[in-house]
Amino acid sequence: MMEYIAKKTKASQANIALVLKHEQAYINKAHENAKGDVDIDGDDLADYILSRKDVKLDELTVEGILDAEMDYLMEKGHAGYVD
Repeated sequence: MMEYIAKKTKASQANIALVLKHEQAYINKAHENAKGDVDIDGDDLADYILSRKDVKLDELTVEGILDAEMDYLMEKGHAGYVD
């Protein structure tokens, strides 16, 4: 997945790992619904990651990494968007 994201975003492995680390922390705090799904608002997630003191990336880079990760997960059948 890291290679996939790096190809799509040109971000470094270190920056990708940093964004994914904070994303996981955010998801871990989210609550599951009755079906066991977690509904994550992309804007809230990006804002959370950008607010972390060790993140020195711009918003477009963070969103690009998150979008590329979602593309990868959707291609593999592990995630999807809820309307």
